[in-house]
Amino acid sequence: MNEQIRHKLALLPDQSGCYLMKDKNGTIIYVGKAKVLKNRVRSYFTGSHDTKTERLVSEIVDFEYIVTESNIEALVLEINLIQQNNPKYNIMLKDDTSYPFIKITNEAYPRLLITRKVLKDKAFYFGPYPDVRAANETKKLLDRLFPFRKCKVLPKDVCLYYHMGQCLAPCVFDIPKETYTKMAIEIRRFLNGGHAQIQKMLTQRMEDAAERLEFEKAAEYRDQIQAIETVMTRQKMTQTDLVDRDVFGYDILNGWMCVQVFFIRQGKVIERDVSMFPFYNDAPEDFLTFIGQFYQENAHFIPKEVLIPADIDQESVKAIVPTRITQPQRGEKKKLVDLAGKNAKISLTEKFELIQRKEERTIGAIDKLGQAMNIPKPIRIEAFDNSNIMGTNPVSAMVVFVDGKPAKKEYRKYKIKTVVGPDDYASMREVIYRRYARVLKENLPLPDLIIIDGGKGQVDVAKDVLDNQLGLDIPIAGLAKNDQHKTSELLFGSPLQVIPLPRNSAEFFLLQRIQDEVHRFAITFHRQLRSKNSFASRLDDIAGLGPKRKKELLKQFKSLKKIEEATIEELQQVGLPRPVAETLYQKLHEQKATDKQE
Repeated sequence: MNEQIRHKLALLPDQSGCYLMKDKNGTIIYVGKAKVLKNRVRSYFTGSHDTKTERLVSEIVDFEYIVTESNIEALVLEINLIQQNNPKYNIMLKDDTSYPFIKITNEAYPRLLITRKVLKDKAFYFGPYPDVRAANETKKLLDRLFPFRKCKVLPKDVCLYYHMGQCLAPCVFDIPKETYTKMAIEIRRFLNGGHAQIQKMLTQRMEDAAERLEFEKAAEYRDQIQAIETVMTRQKMTQTDLVDRDVFGYDILNGWMCVQVFFIRQGKVIERDVSMFPFYNDAPEDFLTFIGQFYQENAHFIPKEVLIPADIDQESVKAIVPTRITQPQRGEKKKLVDLAGKNAKISLTEKFELIQRKEERTIGAIDKLGQAMNIPKPIRIEAFDNSNIMGTNPVSAMVVFVDGKPAKKEYRKYKIKTVVGPDDYASMREVIYRRYARVLKENLPLPDLIIIDGGKGQVDVAKDVLDNQLGLDIPIAGLAKNDQHKTSELLFGSPLQVIPLPRNSAEFFLLQRIQDEVHRFAITFHRQLRSKNSFASRLDDIAGLGPKRKKELLKQFKSLKKIEEATIEELQQVGLPRPVAETLYQKLHEQKATDKQE
């Protein structure tokens, strides 16, 4: 898990919404929904997972999220985002299937249908409904309450639905069209929110049935009530009029503005755009500048309608965006604008909390480290580490941290020139002298703190070089490790003593990063040196293994790694005598074990 993900996880809201996982290229590889974003997204990066989830998590480099007003809205938005982005790890919902709608057909004698397609056919559509079972239950309820016709083609005689009281039988009887018009109005009123009265009626019937001990009947009423509650949950993620819209919302904080745009295409929220920038005038004025650039300079598609917040000058937007500009005051469109503004506020708050956390990890960390050591704030820290295996190719490395952040252009590598054999103290003496003699000669900046990856011996050697050979007074500290090779304690002072630092503090984490970085840099350099002649060096000094047999080995196995993996019998098959094959096998595996110890 990278640092960016770690800090964004800490800022996740405990609200419902959708999350979009991204790979190293910024490509969306998975879209999911959550009742509580904070819990669901964190779960990917904690605990154990099955193989397919581990594969997904291994590719996640970043994520973003969109907050919704309810879990049902998250369901609808999820399917829209999956269909739009086609993420490779979403095995469901990739085709054009969608949630169902309830439809009142535009016919002389209308019917109630459940459909997954919204057409421009002058019919009335209500939804979408994430729970198809609830949609069916509600339609059954409406069929009982409103006797629309059921047959697609009018029969010659009355059908069963007529006898059940669920159809007026316009196939036989002369039913005035006004009767159907009135029922359609009542159904539309019901589906648009006027369902409370029917729910109240069903609740009373459920209680009456329970008192009569008719529990099956009571359960049926209960299910109908629950179905109505589920279906009637307002949906803002899909509009049923199929109009292309852009929905704008914004928020401001600390001199910065965040504008979020929801793109609604064919009635579905398919994408959002997030822009953050400093603003210098009144917020509404800078918003106008942004929206003008958004459509004119960026050449964005201009939809049939643009929804903007109520505090923006509508006439000014109309002058720069040639389409219908709406400032909704109520209803679903107003909720969409509010939702865009809510997401803008969350994005902006997250930005500054991430900045604050980063500053705590860097500037705050070095400030607290200086206080703990009773030295001025160590703005520039230089750290050293040695690396050698059995005395071969001894090297040292230096990394530089400025303001608590690595300054990689100033890293330096050192080949040890004067030391024979594995002598860490002598290697440290040589490198410290070479480094700071050059600093004095070339008038380079001096560090505020030198950190040695080691204990008392290495620190004492470095102090001796600075004090007695170069005449420099620079604080020097040592970093000791525990049995697990992890940062254990900070050694500083004269005489050296342990400086107590809280294990969960920013300053301790900074020291861990410095120690890990200098060790990584030194090891990498050491391996690079060894790898230049790795094949020849590892096969040297083996009796009976001359140039011809070396060439044959490489020809047969293609790489040193394959030779290492070969058995003694497989080595013999290349033409090596048994004693030579055994000696080669033993030397390569001893070297492999040594590498792992690094």
